Amino acid sequence: MEKILEVRGLSKVFGKGCPRCFDSTGPESDTNICPHCGSVVAAHDLSFDLYKGEILGIMGESGSGKSTAVKNLYFDQMPTHGEAIFFDEARQWDLFSINAAQRRWLRNHRFGMVYQNPTLGLNFGISSGGNIAERLLMSGLAHYGAIRERACELLRRTEVQSERMDEKPGVFSGGMQQRVQIAKALATQPPLLFLDEVTTGLDLSVQAAILDLILEIQRELNTAMIVVTHDLGVVRLLTSRVLVMKYGRVIESGLTDQILEDPQHPYTQRLVASAL
Repeated sequence: MEKILEVRGLSKVFGKGCPRCFDSTGPESDTNICPHCGSVVAAHDLSFDLYKGEILGIMGESGSGKSTAVKNLYFDQMPTHGEAIFFDEARQWDLFSINAAQRRWLRNHRFGMVYQNPTLGLNFGISSGGNIAERLLMSGLAHYGAIRERACELLRRTEVQSERMDEKPGVFSGGMQQRVQIAKALATQPPLLFLDEVTTGLDLSVQAAILDLILEIQRELNTAMIVVTHDLGVVRLLTSRVLVMKYGRVIESGLTDQILEDPQHPYTQRLVASAL
């Protein structure tokens, strides 16, 4: 399998930090707040590889650090320590040492993000089609007719009626807003897609439709994905491998079936049992 992403030692501390932060936090300490300086260790020493066309899950309860991981990789935040290499066709990008212009280029061309809260991923002041057009314009497509045609095609692909492309996202349901977010994220056909709790708060039937759509896209485009969730059903349906996080640390990792059927860590055992 061809590697698309390599992450080593990713750590993120909110606050001034101190030499004792990492030793005084984590699952053994039952906290991610440093008792010496009050800083929050959101993630520490996160390392993994991702391969083309693979869907990797990062699961854990609220505050486990799972969303911090993708926000750092998508440049919403910058890590305190660590490195990440993105393997893009003939080029390798050292994600945490490139400049701001290069980060913007990768966000606009090679990465896609779908947030739990659509207000983070969509501009509610313009139409749904306009949201997709924004991303297409950033990628260099400038012909109005071509942009509109591509936006229409993407909305159809994500099962949003094309006649609604001139309506603003605010008039759509939560599930429809997520579909528009997915359409926007896919506009440049990025090889890497980040999904952060994309089904949280949606009705079960809408959740199922969104998950089916994500699987369909992955099969059709061979897009590598990192799926952040606390929902074991999402992990089971979408992912082939999973990392389990608690208090900023990975406490267990492996094939999804193996983790869900025979969890080794007591925390993972409790997570799985609570979903039965």
